[in-house]
Amino acid sequence: MATFGKKLRECREAKGLSQRELANLLSTSYSVIGKYERDEMSPSIKAAQSIAKLIDTTVGYLLGETEQTNILKDPVMLQRLNQINDLSEDDKHCILYTLDGLLQNVRTKKAFS
Repeated sequence: MATFGKKLRECREAKGLSQRELANLLSTSYSVIGKYERDEMSPSIKAAQSIAKLIDTTVGYLLGETEQTNILKDPVMLQRLNQINDLSEDDKHCILYTLDGLLQNVRTKKAFS
């Protein structure tokens, strides 16, 4: 499993940022970014949130909670999921059943195009 530092470096490089550029955006020193990437030092929660936002990922991905770099990052999608979660179990089941059908339809179209 990749560490926080390895994931940070991977995302930083994918974003096309140097350690120095990321450090400047975070108002810190590039040596701090290097220590994060070598897993010699861990950022505060606030710093991890700022880092994740700047490199287009989530704190959950950096911490190894998920392997998806952008899960639930879209605030509109997150709001919709929260709205669904607030519904009765029957309504949730119906909406998720319908959503599963739509997703299957899209996957089928992709497979045959």
